[in-house]
Amino acid sequence: MEEVEYRPDPDALLDLIKKEESKAEEGKLTIFFGMCAGVGKTYTMLQTAREDRANKLDVVIGIIETHKRAETEELVEGFEIIPRKEINYRGTTFHEMDIDAIIERRPGIVLVDELAHTNIPGSRHLKRYQDVLELLRNGIHVYTTLNVQHVESRAETVKQITGISIRETVPDLIIERADEIELIDITPGELLERLKEGKVYTPERSRQSIENFFRKGNLTALREMALRITAERVDKDLHNYRAEKSIDSVWKSSQKLLVAVGPGPYSMGLIRWTRRLAYSMEVPWIAAYIETVKDAKPEYRESLLKNIELARSLGAEIQSVHDTDVANGLLRIARANNVTQILIGKTRKSIFGGFSLGNQFLLRLLRLSSDIDIYIIGGDREPEKLRPRDLMFLSLQKFRHYALTAAIVFVLSVVLFPLAHFMGYQAIGFIFMLGILLLPLFDLGPGPMLLAAGLSALSWDYFFIPPFFTFRITRTEDILMFVMYFMVAAISGYLSSHIRATKKLLAQRERSTTLLYRLSRDLSSATEMNSVIEASVKHLDRIFHANTAVLLFESFEKLRPHPHNASTLVVHDDGWNVAQWVFLHGEHAGKFTDTLPSSDATYYPIKSKSGILGVLALQLKDSEKPLQFKNQVLLDSFFSQINTAIEREYLKELAEKQSVVMETDKLYKTLFDSISHELKTPITTIQGVVEAFENPAILQDAGRSGEFVAEIKIAANRLKLLVENMLNMARLESGSIEMNFTQHSIMDIIDAAIRHLEPELGGREVIVDSPEDDIFLLCDFSLLRQVIINILRNANEYSPEGCPIEITVSSVDHVLLIKITDHGHGIPADALQHLFQKFYRVPGTKAGGTGLGLSIVKGFVELHKGSITAGNSAQGGAEFTIVLPLK
Repeated sequence: MEEVEYRPDPDALLDLIKKEESKAEEGKLTIFFGMCAGVGKTYTMLQTAREDRANKLDVVIGIIETHKRAETEELVEGFEIIPRKEINYRGTTFHEMDIDAIIERRPGIVLVDELAHTNIPGSRHLKRYQDVLELLRNGIHVYTTLNVQHVESRAETVKQITGISIRETVPDLIIERADEIELIDITPGELLERLKEGKVYTPERSRQSIENFFRKGNLTALREMALRITAERVDKDLHNYRAEKSIDSVWKSSQKLLVAVGPGPYSMGLIRWTRRLAYSMEVPWIAAYIETVKDAKPEYRESLLKNIELARSLGAEIQSVHDTDVANGLLRIARANNVTQILIGKTRKSIFGGFSLGNQFLLRLLRLSSDIDIYIIGGDREPEKLRPRDLMFLSLQKFRHYALTAAIVFVLSVVLFPLAHFMGYQAIGFIFMLGILLLPLFDLGPGPMLLAAGLSALSWDYFFIPPFFTFRITRTEDILMFVMYFMVAAISGYLSSHIRATKKLLAQRERSTTLLYRLSRDLSSATEMNSVIEASVKHLDRIFHANTAVLLFESFEKLRPHPHNASTLVVHDDGWNVAQWVFLHGEHAGKFTDTLPSSDATYYPIKSKSGILGVLALQLKDSEKPLQFKNQVLLDSFFSQINTAIEREYLKELAEKQSVVMETDKLYKTLFDSISHELKTPITTIQGVVEAFENPAILQDAGRSGEFVAEIKIAANRLKLLVENMLNMARLESGSIEMNFTQHSIMDIIDAAIRHLEPELGGREVIVDSPEDDIFLLCDFSLLRQVIINILRNANEYSPEGCPIEITVSSVDHVLLIKITDHGHGIPADALQHLFQKFYRVPGTKAGGTGLGLSIVKGFVELHKGSITAGNSAQGGAEFTIVLPLK
């Protein structure tokens, strides 16, 4: 039996190899997957980890939630547990997994429970699955657990089934990223029994759960979802394995249908029939179209696009390949996708009630299909006679090629006839053969090539082989030569025609691959959303001769009112309404569709796993003709690349926003803690003095009253300092500080700062070393004085009592240098780069302060076009160097 040569898709193989190479350097992810809590995911994970540890593997626990289940707690015993990281949030201490400690420990396998968990603000990542991805990137294998309701694409369905909103989800990409998924499956009855026995929750909570989430119907639906996700993953693993091993035989481990789609009017019925069959069998199905080198009539192209769109709307996976042989192309798709059944329509049209135009195709497909079942769908209608108009179309389409072939052979015979007296008929035969080999240049097809071989053989016999002008051949060698000529001419002509057709198909495929590569290259190099959209619009406009507009979403219910600035298509109100409909329904609409077809452009949703991110509008410059199918396939591939790139940038922007939110929350927490402490001390002092003054004896005691008044002044000054720092920082960030530049002596500024701090310094000596000639500079006196005050206050706060503070003033090349040095313990090296950040306080320092003083210093110095640096002096104390221009 003739076999079809199976050629794996090189692009798919290359993509598979790249994925395997990228994952080879990373850790392996194993997900213990279940329908809901209580099925035994954590228990099974710990059992597997114990077996690994028994096999001398290095296994540690990153984080496990036992929920006080005795069986689970017993399994935890004996494992090394990485201590959790303490995070203080709004006055409460929480414990999260310590990623840095795990990476530093570098175990072979780490156990991470509850993959969908949301981390406490202040953690490195917002979600625990992001922690897991970082561990994998560091080459650490991870065991983790996940419930089906936490998968992003299933969360809405779970809400519809159970009525409960799922807030903690993980993207579907995590499921795809997993190296292994182990399904932990028990029946709903078993789970309900475990709940009643108190093995999942406490008795009170178990009773509430059974009445709400853990109803038998809910559990059955969740179990089906978990089984389906696992089955889909197993099917994908099988597909990848077959592609990797280049296995071309069909493994009927599961059912998959393929329907052959063409431009004919009966394709719609065949597509619907396949959809019903796939639905009843609960199996996936593929709609396949084989693109040959022949160009179909415009009405056929339009009909084909409608059929393909119908299949897509009914849930089919659309696939198309280039091939000179339709049967061979169908079987290539079928074997690549492990299809078990192919469905094709039976040709109903016949000529004169007899010969069927599709019989040869059906017979060839049946002969080549081997282990794939072929279903021929016919229906109850009687065969239709081919109408004269259809016959005329078929005849005219072929007649030109056959007529041209006959004309070429005739002209060649006329030209060669006078030359027959000068060369032998053998040489004439070689010239005829050369002509046959050159005919494929005219793209006539295999039929005309066979006609040319026959006509040329007969012409050679009649006009050139003795006896002349008769078809009789007397010599045995001439008979043999005539037969051999016909066979060689027919085979050579047919093969040459086939090779040329294949060359055209390869050229089309190469063009598509090149265009996709160029788009992918530009999208990959784009580093922001604007660059992605600019590259997308440029390629779509150039390749499809169109004008393009991109409308991104403003909210989850509304598009932005105007297209992106890179758009080349102007979208008016009517167009925006169409785009809004597409955005809300997730289906394309507009020109050349059945929805809002009066629009001037076609609108496509920008789909992602996160939802609809916007709408892309395409207006063809030749707006009266839809795209050919091959260009529509290329456009779909473009959209797939563009959607992925836009989703990538959207997720990156979302991550940056989340990072900003987390940083803001962290700053809020730091500010709240600092201000709370700074306010508490002076307020407590003031409150204590007020309570003391309620005692008449203290009021009459002048000495004690004076002490209390002094304490109130200190507390008030502390409050004043806090308010001034907050106001100064607000003025700096808003840019509302009005500078008052005048000439001032630097010594006057330093003296003013020291006098202001005398009560706080408490007799501490401040040594000022300055040149004999005073230095004057153009500055804002009050701001520069505040700079000196803040640094001196910092030195006084963090250096031992009695140690002097040194100020050195000098000038070099029109630059003023001010160095302020204390004799404390210095600044830790890892804190130097953060010292001037808002709210930053060196770890381990004593409580007090807001962490704003040095940040304000930096801002005020930079307003004077200067700079400030921090370091440690040779004696070990902290040293601040201020550089200010003198001109």
